[in-house]
Amino acid sequence: MTNSFHPPVRTLMGPGPSDVNPRILEALSRPTIGHLDPAFIEMMDETKALLQFAFQTSNALTLPVSAPGSAGMETVFTNLLERGDKVIICQNGVFGARMKENVERCGAEAIMVEDQWGCTIDVDKAERALRDNPDAKALAFVHAETSTGARSDAEVLCGLAAKYDCLSIVDAVTSLGGIELKVDDWGVDAIYSGTQKCLSCVPGLSPVSFSDRAAEVIRNRKTKVQSWFLDLNLVMGYWGSETKRSYHHTAPVNSLYALHESLVILEEEGLENAWRRHALNYQAFAAGIEALGLSFVVDEEFRLPQLNAVSFPASVDDARVRSALLNDYNLEIGAGLGALAGSVWRIGLMGFASNKKNVLFCLSALSNVLSDCGMETDSAKAIAAAQSIYCN
Repeated sequence: MTNSFHPPVRTLMGPGPSDVNPRILEALSRPTIGHLDPAFIEMMDETKALLQFAFQTSNALTLPVSAPGSAGMETVFTNLLERGDKVIICQNGVFGARMKENVERCGAEAIMVEDQWGCTIDVDKAERALRDNPDAKALAFVHAETSTGARSDAEVLCGLAAKYDCLSIVDAVTSLGGIELKVDDWGVDAIYSGTQKCLSCVPGLSPVSFSDRAAEVIRNRKTKVQSWFLDLNLVMGYWGSETKRSYHHTAPVNSLYALHESLVILEEEGLENAWRRHALNYQAFAAGIEALGLSFVVDEEFRLPQLNAVSFPASVDDARVRSALLNDYNLEIGAGLGALAGSVWRIGLMGFASNKKNVLFCLSALSNVLSDCGMETDSAKAIAAAQSIYCN
């Protein structure tokens, strides 16, 4: 007979999911009610308002897609694009390539502007592509590239899109709640994120938001959205109606309780305070990492405080280190992806996991494991370097 599943208790410091706040886990356990229950609909309205706060937008078309961040990506592209459209995609890691996949599956053309992995998006190259393709419908890019830990200048890139009369499409899966993000002030037209990163919620939902201009594009399509489930013209009958809600799908009721709670927590902390907390813990972590003799892939100016790509010597066995951390310390960090596979670890300090205790624990455990693998490290020095940041 199969027994109930009881997962081990881990400290999640990889690229996601991040540690879930106990308040959010408690919210998941609350009684399930119907997805058209008046009480649930009231909570839906609150969730929309809280998402508008998190995104810093007044966009009416703001909601959580009932699927993970990849479905949020697909929601944006399938609703905005039609066959024959042209989109300029700035790629500096794995997730720009996924944008390309979405564009092409919509029957549209992807014009790629590629930068080296670990670098920020080159704004001048993006502008050249816009000049060379005056018929482009959109400029798409990743704000916080999860595969490298690099941040790009979303405000400037969205300004470029507006200058050339393009829609701006922004991947904010890893940025929402972790670093400055201002949808209305920056002129973002379409944006998607995930719940399992800096919101510290469970995986499985994807917040999205569309400007009035983007919403008008969706309403005036010449063809149907290729995905029935993700067609926002249908979904908004459930999420957007101010009168009677029309049934579209059975919403993940308890997961939405969790998202609501995570956004209440973010509102209580305050966006700027959350951004400052992520920055402080990164600074302490970075000081400790460098004291261990390790380095970062991304230049300091463009590093994400919530997701760090840490380089290690070729003599270090990547898999052995990650396995030892998991098995001996119940600590999860992430492997490199794509061009960085086997040469970096992706170490997250996201949401609830971004705290002093985790910073010091990770530095100590990593030092011990590296020493066991033959690399000379000084745990005390790393801890002292991190503590000096907190004491300033």
